[in-house]
Amino acid sequence: MTNVTLSDEEEDDHVTLTFQYPTRLRIVRLACFILYACTTLSIITAPLFGASVQPERDYTRNVDPFIGVDWGGNTFVGSAIPYGLVKLGPDMETFDGRRSGFGYSSTGSSLGFSHLHLSGAQGKYGNILVTPVTGPLDLNDIKSPRTEEVAKVGYYAATLTRYQVKAELTSSRRVGFHRYTFPTSQQTHITINIAYALGLGTDWQAQKFLGAEIHLTSNHEAQGVARFTGGWNRGGEYKVFYYMVLDTPAKAMRTWTGSSLTDAKDATVGPDTPIGASFDFTTKANQAIQAKVGISFISAEQAKQNVQQEVPAWSFEAIHAAATALWNTQLAKLNMIGETDSQRRQLYTAIYHVMLMPTDRTGENPDWKSSEPYYDDFYCIWDTFRTSSPLLTLISPDRQRDIIRSLIDIYRHTGYMPDARSGNDNGRTQGGSNANVVVADAYLKGLKGIDYQTAFAAMVHDAEVPPADAQKEGRGGLKDYNEKGFVTLADERSGSRTAEYSYDDFAISEVACGLGKTKEAALYSSRAHNFEHLWDKDMTVQGFKGFMRPRNPNGTWAPPYLVVRGTWPDFFYEGDIWTYSIYAPQDMKRLIEMAGGKDAFVHRLDWTFLRGHFDVTNEPSFLLPVLYNYAGRPDKTADIVHMVLEKAFTNSRAGIPGNDDSGAMSSWLIFSTLGIFPVAGEDVYLISTPSIPNASLALGDGRKLRIVARNLDANGLNRYVQSATLNGVDLPNAWFRHYQIKDGATLVLTMGSAPSEWGKATSPPSMSDAALPVCSAAQVTTTDH
Repeated sequence: MTNVTLSDEEEDDHVTLTFQYPTRLRIVRLACFILYACTTLSIITAPLFGASVQPERDYTRNVDPFIGVDWGGNTFVGSAIPYGLVKLGPDMETFDGRRSGFGYSSTGSSLGFSHLHLSGAQGKYGNILVTPVTGPLDLNDIKSPRTEEVAKVGYYAATLTRYQVKAELTSSRRVGFHRYTFPTSQQTHITINIAYALGLGTDWQAQKFLGAEIHLTSNHEAQGVARFTGGWNRGGEYKVFYYMVLDTPAKAMRTWTGSSLTDAKDATVGPDTPIGASFDFTTKANQAIQAKVGISFISAEQAKQNVQQEVPAWSFEAIHAAATALWNTQLAKLNMIGETDSQRRQLYTAIYHVMLMPTDRTGENPDWKSSEPYYDDFYCIWDTFRTSSPLLTLISPDRQRDIIRSLIDIYRHTGYMPDARSGNDNGRTQGGSNANVVVADAYLKGLKGIDYQTAFAAMVHDAEVPPADAQKEGRGGLKDYNEKGFVTLADERSGSRTAEYSYDDFAISEVACGLGKTKEAALYSSRAHNFEHLWDKDMTVQGFKGFMRPRNPNGTWAPPYLVVRGTWPDFFYEGDIWTYSIYAPQDMKRLIEMAGGKDAFVHRLDWTFLRGHFDVTNEPSFLLPVLYNYAGRPDKTADIVHMVLEKAFTNSRAGIPGNDDSGAMSSWLIFSTLGIFPVAGEDVYLISTPSIPNASLALGDGRKLRIVARNLDANGLNRYVQSATLNGVDLPNAWFRHYQIKDGATLVLTMGSAPSEWGKATSPPSMSDAALPVCSAAQVTTTDH
């Protein structure tokens, strides 16, 4: 055993490392072979081969997968690699029989372990359920309370008390690996339920089982297909092909259709008929039986090949080690000094949550063949475009590049870039065509390797071609929007759609500018102010004047919409007049003028936060805390960000204030804790208040963005920026641009206990500025409407 002490030059800390060479190297080599992850393991193996010594740090120990499982966070618990197709985890029901919509429940019984899940959302998947059982097999009563539960990166374990079985799970990209340790029993079973899924029912958002096949091809193998439709995205049919292989031959095998177990080795059923199989054993005390389950959307043969390629051996530890190594590579992109234990757990868990979705299904596209990357489970871009996409552009540019290439390829073959997509089908669209903002964000920040000409064609298609089904894809109410300049009450969500389409059109104008398409740039830049057509300058609420207001199909004003939080058929979606009336990131200068000037705007923001109109649990509110910067009050931004972090986020099971929404809430937490916030679709970051004295984000190729907060105190009193430097140069603004940090940068913020004059002089960029932030071809004259 060798101890090595290393110094990290940038972070000025010391790490003592312990290497136990022989055993660790065997596991590492096997893990490399299994997941082709040798490059990600270089920090472990380098000392053995004479390379420069680097610190081995297990960042995964800072991840707590239980954060966010309660009170609506809906975060995934189980095993998955970054963006993995397989998310193998427990499915549960409460003790009064209410089944979880996303899989996990902090109380209740385990129904088994299925292979496909979402994270931060519910309403889809839960397919191919495997359950270990001892004693008589009752198909109508397969469940057990659990204890001794453990959840770590790439690993889940629990003891099923009814059956006295220890269940352990790990996974590769397309394969779930199960290990069950049984007691002495003459009746031991490993069951596979093919008809099971989360949220089955008749509701319009429910999943529906369409039929399945199972074939027992030997005394230790099963394969087939299960067919489903529906779910939250109201998608079409998706087929889940599976192949299961056990390391122990069964003494007997049975299948079931309906409620009857038989010796038949093949079975096929139609809709709503139970189907599955049981492998039966006699076990000794502490006998472990392992199962590998390959999943594919192509064929059962492909599922089998996935097992053979990704998990050729029977080493559970090697698969877990490989998953851990992959996650360590991603988690190492964040480093902190001086953080609290709670902050450390929250932020590393947040990165973990961000990188669970979308799902990398490259090579598993059942609908078309393409050399492009293929991703699914955009759930939804309406949630993730604001913070998750800008975060990946910063710390995982190659991954973000591939995700955008996938969006463009989906457009090539379906006609639209999705706003949401799951089960290999587009749907549903909550607001605007927000992939437009994702593309613009990448383009302005110089992300390479993307066909921006085709991306621009997809953006224009969104803006010009009405979809056949506006809840599935594209822009609803587009005809009115393009002809009248606003969506009317003839279409649902007309207020939030008008606000979002305006920003989407701004995003299109930005890309048009960069591509030299001056005519299109001018057109879409002019539409970027369409939100003003729903602005009633005389509408007064609580003493504040000027709000968005519905318009009838004939253009006349409809009664004001004062519902606190709307939904699908309403004027605003998941927000109210206080949120959407001040949503115009493209031209906050103009909006502030419309709202009565900076003082009135600040007062309006104060009211919004103090009177409960700020809803941190929904994405339309994400930008609100930093809007003070546009009115010259970064000190108030600091107050609100500090308050929200203190009240809404913790390191507990209820530590996320609402649906994590595929990591959207988690990425908001990361940016807000570090003290910077992206304006998605622009190359601008707003400075708020850092909560950690020294943090860095790896930008790739050895580049880092380091954020240092001098004089920061543990109680958060010194939350106000007094002065700032960026790369040693004075930064008087409460914002900066991407080009200033893209090659690596150090942002130093000197903090104090009282507001200062810092950041007040120059507001962040807006379209109404004398010098437009993108190109002069997009310049239009803004006038009152």
